[in-house]
Amino acid sequence: MLETLLIRSRAVPPEQPRRRGATTVEPGQDRFGVLKAILAAVPWLQVGLGATVVLLAALVPWGTDRLLTAMDQQILAVDVQGQFVGDSRVGVERAAGAWIGKSYFSTDLADIKAALEQRPWVESAAVKRVWPGRLVIDIREKKPLAYWSDGRLVSRSGELFSPPNPEVAGRLPKLSGPDERVREVITMARSMSEKLYGYGLGFAGLALEARGAWTLTLANGIEVVLGRDKVEQRFERFITVYENRLASRVDEVSRVDARYTNGIAVQWKADAAVAAPKS
Repeated sequence: MLETLLIRSRAVPPEQPRRRGATTVEPGQDRFGVLKAILAAVPWLQVGLGATVVLLAALVPWGTDRLLTAMDQQILAVDVQGQFVGDSRVGVERAAGAWIGKSYFSTDLADIKAALEQRPWVESAAVKRVWPGRLVIDIREKKPLAYWSDGRLVSRSGELFSPPNPEVAGRLPKLSGPDERVREVITMARSMSEKLYGYGLGFAGLALEARGAWTLTLANGIEVVLGRDKVEQRFERFITVYENRLASRVDEVSRVDARYTNGIAVQWKADAAVAAPKS
């Protein structure tokens, strides 16, 4: 009996001794522990907020589009504002009437602006929507400064334009020259006009020939030839001679040639009448 017990005790392996402070973890439990550690390290609050923001960002354009679609309707009326001299309020209203019946929100206001600014007299057009179905258009007309040689008008901004009714601009000076030099002509004309006004003389026109020669016309009909070179100096010389010698006889002067080095040549109206051939 004792022998039997000894044999059985040898068949059972002795239990391995455990180290103090050590913990034994099963393989399956270790895998789940790593997973839990990873999940615990994820900032779920930030992830949730980020997902919410992305979702809202995706929904806003969709919601806005649905809202505008629900609110959209046709353009029912057009109001035109501005001061009109060359163009007419009725004409602009008829032109803008092409957009009546179009979508209030989908219509591109830039298209309306561009179309109206094609009209000869229109300098600029400002277009805005007024809920629920109205457009308000503010028109700014070009301000004519002078007539150009071929019947066109020159605006104060230096633009040449060809309206069908240039005569509505009234009495204006006449300018001429190559189209590409229109701003140069305007600058010279303004300078001369201001100086003439100081001497009681009116400005009627200024011409720049293709070869570069300038000719000034006064409001009293006197023509002043200035040539191509030293134009400003010749103009000043004319002013000096006029003030000292010609002011008292201005009604007798027909033409002044200021192209001389030390003076000017005056053509009198009586001489011009005698020189004119009799018919």
